[in-house]
Amino acid sequence: GQLVESGGGLVQPGGSLRLFCAASGFRFSMYVMRWYRQAPGKEREWVAAINTGGGITNYSDSVKGRFTISRDNAKNSVSLQMNSLKPEDTALYYCNAIYGVSNYWGQGTQVTVSS
Repeated sequence: GQLVESGGGLVQPGGSLRLFCAASGFRFSMYVMRWYRQAPGKEREWVAAINTGGGITNYSDSVKGRFTISRDNAKNSVSLQMNSLKPEDTALYYCNAIYGVSNYWGQGTQVTVSS
């Protein structure tokens, strides 16, 4: 299986970005999908999660109310809409798929929030 993230870039504080994660090589609809991020010098932290059907989402306190995770099982993809971005959101963002002991990670996409 493979996950490929895209959509990162440089954005000013207060701006928005939408990250995408394309999945292949496994039964995407069976997997819980998550976004994580890792800032320089810090540990990787969980950002958001969505259940297999897309009806249940969870967010870390640091992004709640600003980020929205969604998925399209027909297109084997998950996205992360990020609004009201802050400099502290700067990080490498990773997509993760998990089902039991099966676990896939993407290579990450860089998000930089700076004026």
